[in-house]
Amino acid sequence: MKCQSCDTELMPKKRDGVEMEVCPSCDGMWLSRQELSQLEDKAFDFGDDEKGSLMLGSSPTTHKCPQCGKFMNSFQYRLYELEMLFCEDQHGFWLEADEDKRVLELMKKEEANLARTVLAEDRFAAHLRYLRSGSFMDKIHDLAIAAIDPRSKPRF
Repeated sequence: MKCQSCDTELMPKKRDGVEMEVCPSCDGMWLSRQELSQLEDKAFDFGDDEKGSLMLGSSPTTHKCPQCGKFMNSFQYRLYELEMLFCEDQHGFWLEADEDKRVLELMKKEEANLARTVLAEDRFAAHLRYLRSGSFMDKIHDLAIAAIDPRSKPRF
């Protein structure tokens, strides 16, 4: 396969623990869907379902797929400020030099955001359990009775 940018033969290379095809001239990278997923998994531990949509729209480009030679489309990677190219026939994704590092950075950010969301949801659920607990409801009941009848004694 040849580089879609500089027409140099792509070479197999391991980057960030993932085998992929890399251009020795411009450092562009060709990754299959599985390789892109492996790269993301290096920084994101919550599973594929929590990663969000990979792409929501695309636009045609003049760059050709290194595998089949058809024109590729571009998209905003998971709606971040990172443009990627992909083959519509699902042969793979093209990343420019060092964009693999950007994918890892974005996945770390996504994981941190998700971890904060999970923590906030857990805290809110614990708060709801407390509000529904008998002791809290008893206190509310006693305060309501005391407001109606000042002679009554609260239980707490």
